[in-house]
Amino acid sequence: MKKTLALAVTAAFLATPAFAADVKIGVLLGFTGPIESLTPDMASGAELAMKEASESGAFMGGSKIISVRGDSTCVDAAAATATAERLITSDGVSAIMGADCSGVTTAVLQNVALAKGVVMISPSATSPALSTVEDNGLFFRTSPSDARQGQVLAEILKEKGVKSAAISYTNNDYGKGLAASIQSNFEDLGGKVTISTSHEDGKGDYGAEVAALAQAGGDVLIVAGYLDQGGKGVIQASIDAGAFDVFVLPDGMIGDSLPAAIGKDLNGSYGTLPGTDSPGAAKFNGLATAAGFKPGPYAPQSYDAAALMILAMQASSSSDSLKFKTKITDVANAPGEKIYPGELAKALKILASGGDVDYVGATDVELIGPGESAGSFQEIMIKDQKITPVRYR
Repeated sequence: MKKTLALAVTAAFLATPAFAADVKIGVLLGFTGPIESLTPDMASGAELAMKEASESGAFMGGSKIISVRGDSTCVDAAAATATAERLITSDGVSAIMGADCSGVTTAVLQNVALAKGVVMISPSATSPALSTVEDNGLFFRTSPSDARQGQVLAEILKEKGVKSAAISYTNNDYGKGLAASIQSNFEDLGGKVTISTSHEDGKGDYGAEVAALAQAGGDVLIVAGYLDQGGKGVIQASIDAGAFDVFVLPDGMIGDSLPAAIGKDLNGSYGTLPGTDSPGAAKFNGLATAAGFKPGPYAPQSYDAAALMILAMQASSSSDSLKFKTKITDVANAPGEKIYPGELAKALKILASGGDVDYVGATDVELIGPGESAGSFQEIMIKDQKITPVRYR
């Protein structure tokens, strides 16, 4: 009788559907450091996609997605790699949305993700060097390379009649790569770079740096740095010394905190950041506003990075990076039904039934080459101490 009862209990257990396992995704961003004013909205963008997929009930047989945040610091490679190690080994994340800044992204990829076989999709690491880094098919990004940003900025400078420019760049992979791209493209168009010199983040005084820039001169000062650290310091010191009136601001310098800190003296400055005026962008803006966060710089790219991971997992029926990495480009590009923000449930159902999707997302996603984003850029102007869109390229 005991044997019969045991068999019955076993049969009943086997007949009960197993609960779907939760899937954890790391969100590795610089919650402290030189872009800390940007990262809360970036994290919210990624987590909006996770929430949307979880609540659909269509992800991986009803699995829920759990966000696990980690601080990259943006600039401290050792701290970022330690955090990534913890996310993977202790927290058990299946993939990492991040990192953000190019130097720490490279360090995490080379020192942690490759060894652990974990997919990374960065929303904002833009160094051209990441285009050729060894990644075993594990690294992708949803923002275009600074090789392209340099071209766009050079074209804007020429259109505005700028003949000469000084460049101050943050002394890391991002700053060096971007400064080199801007200089080569500007010179190809007939412009002159009077000086291109680095600055360090975290200093209290940038007078010496500005003195060298002022001596070299130029119609404008291009600041390829970070809006909450050295870049802001170089601009403020330049204004205080009366060295430059107009500042050219690449993506790492664009965010609401900079015009708020500098004030009216920043009016008339201009720059670029990845962005699009596609239908997906408008849809994301509405979703973000409804969710209570700003669709600021790199928040759309963060949503798209998380969404690509989620859809690739669904397409491969696995949260194992070594399995779903091969599906990321498939879900990002044609053929398939176009998918926009707010439509992840539809995409998950299509994939579950064996269909194809073409994830357009918030940034008109198209992956080219080794996980590169084709991307487009938004030209902005600082007007009335606010970031004002001008056009898209």
